[in-house]
Amino acid sequence: MAVRIKIVHVDMDAFYASVEQRDDPALRGKPVVVAWRGNRSVVCAASYEARRFGVRSAMPAIRAERLCPQAIFVPPDFVRYRAVSRQTREIFSRYTDLIEPLSLDEAYLDVTENKCGLPTATKVASAIRHHIRDELHLTASAGVAPNKFLAKIASDWRKPDGLFVIQPEDVDTFLPPLPVERLPGVGKVTAERLANLGIHTVGDLRAIEPATIESRFGRHGHRLHELAFGIDDSEVVPDRPTKSISAEDTFERDIPLEETEDAIRRLAEKVWTASRKETRVPRTVVLKLKTAEFKTLTRSLTPAEPVASCEELIGVALALRERVALAPAQRFRLIGVGFHNFHDPDDSPAQPILFD
Repeated sequence: MAVRIKIVHVDMDAFYASVEQRDDPALRGKPVVVAWRGNRSVVCAASYEARRFGVRSAMPAIRAERLCPQAIFVPPDFVRYRAVSRQTREIFSRYTDLIEPLSLDEAYLDVTENKCGLPTATKVASAIRHHIRDELHLTASAGVAPNKFLAKIASDWRKPDGLFVIQPEDVDTFLPPLPVERLPGVGKVTAERLANLGIHTVGDLRAIEPATIESRFGRHGHRLHELAFGIDDSEVVPDRPTKSISAEDTFERDIPLEETEDAIRRLAEKVWTASRKETRVPRTVVLKLKTAEFKTLTRSLTPAEPVASCEELIGVALALRERVALAPAQRFRLIGVGFHNFHDPDDSPAQPILFD
């Protein structure tokens, strides 16, 4: 008989904001926004009290302030968040070694076999949530399911501080009523394209011939059709280190180098926000440029200390731009900013500044 796979997805509730509220009693019950103040700052996290006003992660901080004037802004402390994340990982490891972190605040666990001999994945998830509450004084939501895709949907089902289980025999009743936007990879544009085909729910997607979806969306369409039926064969891969995070922008028209600052700032903000979810620390900043003639140029810098803020990342990227020595008439069609060379936070000896 085939082994029934058991996956748990654990997602810490409003993680950064909850850590701040835990460590400062004066913040408890208050609308807390973890962000630097400023026109260019973005929200790293918002407490559930702030979310009631529409404040969300990755939102411009200035907009969050307009939505919730009484919000308490707290500058992020990622050293502390990473320390708490390591504590949650230690709790996970009591039950399984098959742990795939997605960010500081969430991870997949394969508990098909667990170290404690608990009879069900649901009991494992309950025990983990209990330890997080008792030892770390935080709450986590968990989803239990036969694969990663379904477990992630389940963990969001009863947030915050909830546990939801999707049994294999329940997949065919649970999935069809869901809006198609619940499938990973279905953003606003894809949802609109699906709606043009009359596909609004997962059930609608199930009813379409696979060849029709694949003809419109290629391999992504094939993947969406599989997910509509709850099919996800991806394994929990422990210790898969991030190698790089980057963001690029192709201009509507080719522009000179001196006109790239706004794009560099915007891309650096995206990269910084994405990097804050990583357990590992990036060391190297990379600037990428593509000329009108499709020649790719890169410049990189490894500072003696890791970049500590979004503004510092922007400054490094702009400094790298100054190292591009080309004719004034040169035009560019694409620009990118990235973080490379990730390492564990405890392994951070000072290094000399390196340019290339």
